[in-house]
Formats: sequence, C-alpha cells, structure tokens
Amino acid sequence: MTTIDAHLHVWDLASGDYEWLGPEHGALHRSFTSAEASRQLAAAGVDAAVLVQAADTEADTRTMLAIAAEEPLVAGVVGWVALEDPDRAARQLDTYGGDPAFVGVRQLVHDDPRDDVLDLAPVRTVLGRLVERGLPLDVPDAWPRHLGRLPALADEVDGLVLVVDHLGKPPRGTGGMADWEAALREVARRPRVVAKVSGLQVPGQPFTVDALRPVWEVALDAFGPERLMYGGDWPMTVPDGGYEPHWEVVRTLVDELTNDEQAAVLSATARAVYGVDV
Repeated sequence: MTTIDAHLHVWDLASGDYEWLGPEHGALHRSFTSAEASRQLAAAGVDAAVLVQAADTEADTRTMLAIAAEEPLVAGVVGWVALEDPDRAARQLDTYGGDPAFVGVRQLVHDDPRDDVLDLAPVRTVLGRLVERGLPLDVPDAWPRHLGRLPALADEVDGLVLVVDHLGKPPRGTGGMADWEAALREVARRPRVVAKVSGLQVPGQPFTVDALRPVWEVALDAFGPERLMYGGDWPMTVPDGGYEPHWEVVRTLVDELTNDEQAAVLSATARAVYGVDV
C-alpha cells in the first residue's frame, strides 16, 4: 500500500534561518539533509513525503523547492508566504505558483505571541488568495492558543482548506485533554478541515500504541479516515528514537482499519489536499 508522509522537515543550520532552534534542543541542534531524510523514508518503506517549512523565510521555501526538483521521494512542498503583507505574498505566490511542487502554505504562528494573528485583516486577504489558487493552509501546534479560533476562520474564509498539524498538539498526560478534545471536535465539524496524525510526541510521556490510542480514537471519530493523513514529523522525532519507532506506533494503529481506511490515512487524503502523487 502506498504511503505518503505528509509532514517532513529538512534544515541547514548554516543558513541562519532557524531562530527557534538552539543548543537547548539537544539532538535536534544540527543540520538534517534531504539525503538523510530519503534514507529514513526508504528504511521505513515510505514511498514519498511532503516537505514542510521550518522557518518563516523565502530561503527555506526555495531550498525545499530545489530539493523537490532533485529528489524523487519529495512529492510536494508546504512553504511560507508573508501572510501579513498581501503585496509581498502575491509576488511570492506568483513565483512559487509556477512550480508544481508548491502545494501549500504554513507560518509558524505558534511562535507568534499574538493569539489573533490569523484574524488580522491583511492575513485574511492573503488567505483569500490561497483559496483562489487552491492552496491549503497548515496551522502548527494549534493547542491551546489557536485551535479554538479555527472554526471561525474556517467559517469566515469561504473555500479555505485548513490542515491542523499534529492534531492540534494534544497535551497528552499533562492535563487539558478534555478541552483539547472539545476544541478538535468543534473544528472537525467543518468539512474543509483536515488533520495530520503527526508530531504527537510529548516530553516525558510514552510514545506507544497504548499511550497514543486515546488521541487516535478521538481523531478517527471526529474526522474519519478520509480527513486524516499520516505525517512522520522527522527530524522532530529524533530525540524519541527517530523515524522508524514513531512510524511503527502509528502504523500499528492504522493497520487496525479497513484497507480503504488505511489508504485514506496513508495516501489518499494527502493526494486530495495537496494534489500530490507518487
């Protein structure tokens, strides 16, 4: 069965783009190349991946698009555009729009101190342009500040496809799970909202089938397999054992589904949302 990893990162510390990443991040504080990513995917039997931005810079997006042009395993790129600058965003979209690998947009809103950044008028203008171009918006680490605001965003920007990265980042084992579940279920009521089963590791919490099952079952019930997609979130998984241990846990849960449901989570949703193929 074809597997598309809908959430993979690469970065080069020498570029200076990754201000959020420092020595305090331990094993993550090094460069991770496309060659290393390809080896991880191949070892896990994963057929393709979507590269997702890790810096709000044009250089990061250009680098990923260059990788996509050379690396057969890269099916698409979710890059950055200047959401608060409609003129600059329009120029970026014109530039990237000619590249078939450019399949979505994301900004590191979880690092922005403003809870209402996605509600700002210039941002709404740019989001309208994403709709015109058929591009979805990924929203990272939405819990607790942004997840509750996404239903209004989905209602007010007609036609916008929202991708909730990492199921909104549920606070497994740290309290607040009931509130996270309520917020996730509310946004899932919007048919153009999908979610990634990715990035669910929590420091100090086990990452096992049993530990992940409550979150997985909420996501399945809220979205259904047809609006979920698998994401490995490598190399963010490196401190917790790397790509394959993370993949094996998620794959064990996915294997409990019917063949059609497995195909949805592992590739069909990513194809539909991002327009990618392998």
